[in-house]
Amino acid sequence: MDLGIAGKKALVCASSEGLGKACAVSLSREGVHVFINGRTLETLQATADEIRAEGGEVTIVQADVSTEEGRKALIEACPDPDILINNNAGPNPVGFAQSSQKDWDEAIAANMMAPIFMIQAVLPGMRERKFGRIINITSAMVKSPSPIMCVSSAARAGVTALSKAVSKEAVMDNVTINNMLPEMFDTGRQRDNAELIVQLAGVSYEEAREKLVSRITAGRFGQPKEFGDYCAFLCSQQASYISGQNIQLDGGSYDGLI
Repeated sequence: MDLGIAGKKALVCASSEGLGKACAVSLSREGVHVFINGRTLETLQATADEIRAEGGEVTIVQADVSTEEGRKALIEACPDPDILINNNAGPNPVGFAQSSQKDWDEAIAANMMAPIFMIQAVLPGMRERKFGRIINITSAMVKSPSPIMCVSSAARAGVTALSKAVSKEAVMDNVTINNMLPEMFDTGRQRDNAELIVQLAGVSYEEAREKLVSRITAGRFGQPKEFGDYCAFLCSQQASYISGQNIQLDGGSYDGLI
């Protein structure tokens, strides 16, 4: 299927690795010029080399999207994006009683205010040009909060609510805003989770991975490419009637109806 986005430009935040990288790679394969972002130049260059090796067009923006300076650098590099993928590293697990002011400040800056300010920066131009696709990579914890992920859930729920409100106006100008809610994709996050289980439970790394997989209805981790390809479809011409949605990507693990 031709997604109709060849020649478009995409700002992909926090995309030197993990799910952000997967989105950048999938968009590049559709002919999109991707502007990839991260804090570590070496990791960015490695990802850019992978994309170029497949014939993709990529520009590196070394910056921390959590900061005003980082967001300014992204917008200066690509002032008129057709696509914005909001992404950032999530907070570490912490219980509510143990959470600190620092935990909350960092989570709100990285996972709520950063995407909000990026949307604010690019939305007027998208609406004027009558095309835009904005995707926020949030978390399954937005719809099924866990006690030890309360900081993440609260911060991400804020950007979810803002996006829903704004989407109701933007869609009239062919600008869609959607949220992708991943859980248990085989990225560095799950490798870190497995290492934590090794330390806490005294099991092997393989046993820790099995414990994580046992929580997934599909019986396996999601693959980053699956996530990236779904992101690319949501950015397509064909997806213009999908907006204001929270889309679970969790191997069927969510128990709720809505």
